[in-house]
Amino acid sequence: MVRYRSAEKKLAREQRKLSRCEKGSRNYQKQRKRVALCDERIKNQRKDFHHKLSHDLAEKYDAVCVEDLNLKGIAGGLHFGKGIQDNGYGQFLSMLGYKLEERGKYLVKVDRYFASSKICSVCGNRKKELALSERTYICECGNWMDRDVNAAVNILKEGKKIYKKCA
Repeated sequence: MVRYRSAEKKLAREQRKLSRCEKGSRNYQKQRKRVALCDERIKNQRKDFHHKLSHDLAEKYDAVCVEDLNLKGIAGGLHFGKGIQDNGYGQFLSMLGYKLEERGKYLVKVDRYFASSKICSVCGNRKKELALSERTYICECGNWMDRDVNAAVNILKEGKKIYKKCA
């Protein structure tokens, strides 16, 4: 996504140029087209990345387990704003869903209220409080791992349970 960030900087520069142009002038119209082209390029880069990643996942796996997230809530409430909004998670999930369906495979969505980060993936013990600043999950049973890896293991386990119920 490095190309994406550099294209985003170019877009910002072109938009600044546009803001300095006199509205309705010939240069304004030309600059508006440049801004639109930069915007379209960014959109296409994101879409291309999503297509490639979803294709790879659909080819490699028979079932993919994902967490059904409320990204608007995350972006607004936790001040992740732009990083969350830019990733296009909904578009990616729809691409992944239809590519898996075409191949006769499954996309399993785990409920957004499932406490994947707070549950120990080894013993099943559940922490009452877990701050977002705590990046390692340390359990009483001796399990010590990255918080995101622990959550991913828990999402996989829950996804397998959901898959077995449906199949």
